[in-house]
Amino acid sequence: MKILSLHCDYIKFKPLKKALKSPEELSEKRKKEIEVKEPLVIMIAVEKTDENNPNLITDVIKEIKDLAKKVNAKNIVLYPYAHLSPSLSKPNFALKTLEEVDKALNKEFKIARAPFGYYKEFELKVKGHPLSELSRDIHFSGELPGEEEEIDYKKLLKEITKTKLDKTELKDNDHRIIGKQMDLFSFNETAPGMVFWHNNGMIIRKQLIEFWRKEHEKAGYQETLTPQILDKKLWQISGHWDKYKENIFLTDYEKREFAVKPMNCPGGILIFKNTPKSYKDLPIRTAELGIVHRQELSGVLGGLFRVIQFTQDDAHIYCTEKQLEQEIINIIELIDKFYKLFKFEYSVELSTRPEKRIGQEKVWDKAESALEKVLKKKKMKFKINKGDGAFYGPKIDFHIKDSLKRTWQLATIQLDFAMPERFDITYKDNKDKLKRPIMLHRVIYGSLERFIGILLEHTNGRLPLWLAPKQIRVINFTDRNNKACEKLNQELKEKEFRTDLDLNQEPIGGKIKQAEIEKIPYIVTIGDREEKANTLAVRNKGKVTTINRDEFIEMITKEVEEMK
Repeated sequence: MKILSLHCDYIKFKPLKKALKSPEELSEKRKKEIEVKEPLVIMIAVEKTDENNPNLITDVIKEIKDLAKKVNAKNIVLYPYAHLSPSLSKPNFALKTLEEVDKALNKEFKIARAPFGYYKEFELKVKGHPLSELSRDIHFSGELPGEEEEIDYKKLLKEITKTKLDKTELKDNDHRIIGKQMDLFSFNETAPGMVFWHNNGMIIRKQLIEFWRKEHEKAGYQETLTPQILDKKLWQISGHWDKYKENIFLTDYEKREFAVKPMNCPGGILIFKNTPKSYKDLPIRTAELGIVHRQELSGVLGGLFRVIQFTQDDAHIYCTEKQLEQEIINIIELIDKFYKLFKFEYSVELSTRPEKRIGQEKVWDKAESALEKVLKKKKMKFKINKGDGAFYGPKIDFHIKDSLKRTWQLATIQLDFAMPERFDITYKDNKDKLKRPIMLHRVIYGSLERFIGILLEHTNGRLPLWLAPKQIRVINFTDRNNKACEKLNQELKEKEFRTDLDLNQEPIGGKIKQAEIEKIPYIVTIGDREEKANTLAVRNKGKVTTINRDEFIEMITKEVEEMK
């Protein structure tokens, strides 16, 4: 059984039409839209293997109670959601399971159960705290130990090479389609939710990372890198063991339990603790492009937007109370610089103390006041997102708007009072007394994978020249022009442009169309006329202009330098 729990402000749902020949019968009340406020929504997929699990109901109830306890939920919505698993049980068994779970939980919770066997529409608003989205896998194999399995290598090879992109429900500008057209990345069931980056995709990653590194170096950050697998003890100290254990990949080594890191911050704190610190050292700004892993159910994975392995552009700042305001201003200005470069509009929210939190109220008062003061000082418009801060401190969230008018929460600035306390990090003040630094967490890209997916759809794959994996394609008009094309291509390569040649004996229209499918910014054609006049026929964004060869090189050089 697969479970996805969503702690929500509300959920609305109603059945539309039958999805099965014999769905469950509904009362008049259940045929209408139902709204539940402050629910824990439990999306469930009952699987074939569950039919052999004698402890299924007991296990399910235990998991749901545990999830409800973590978020202090009193209202539970049981929502059959087949998309979480490709291997479903018989409908009668699934319905009976849901009914039994409903009946058992009714003694302690207020239960609403979404109709089984219907296509439904639903609307929900998920809370933003760390426990608002959790997943569970209730596993029972029912198999007995037997003889060693014979491996059919040919059969296995067929299975691991059958992964194909299903375009039937995707829009033309979906980043997965653009990624295939531009040969950027692919996915394979041998590594669910993990990206196979092709050379063209790596170029985009590299360019984004190089820009990130240059700007952080200018802003006084030190780049760090921490291990991906760390002892369980570290995650118990940080609090992630209690909050995220079900979403962490675990492994054993020499009778010790280790976790594949879901976040970068605890490892970064160990670097801070490695040497004594003085007030003269602060502020210390550290940044890490760390690869993290978080367990997700296969049914909720979606291209680059929802993955298991991703690169997070974390940064952690350790500062004094007097330095705090300026450090937050510096971060805001850095975020603004990044988003303006990519032509993203953004809005801002101040997320305040959640119901489940740690720390004294006076500390929360001071923290929220500090963030609000900075936003007002910068004359930024912002909304108060009451109760949606992290359990360790309030935060400022940045929501970008893309060309499709969708909003995405990417950058965030978080004040943290928990980890400096838990890890006992200190510095000596000017009177040689030990004091606790204030810790800021922040990201700009967020998940680099997700950012690239958003950027591809925002631009429809037509990336700015500095970022495009293939910047120029040189095409011959006839074979007579091959040498001129080769000469130009070589000259552009020597000037470090990413360029290639298409000298195939195909109609020129087909070659231009292919270059446009690949979203190459500049398509340069050379024919007899261009050779004679030392000009180029340059196609950009569907428009063709004739331009002098040297002027073209000067133009694109300037375009890359100015990152337009």
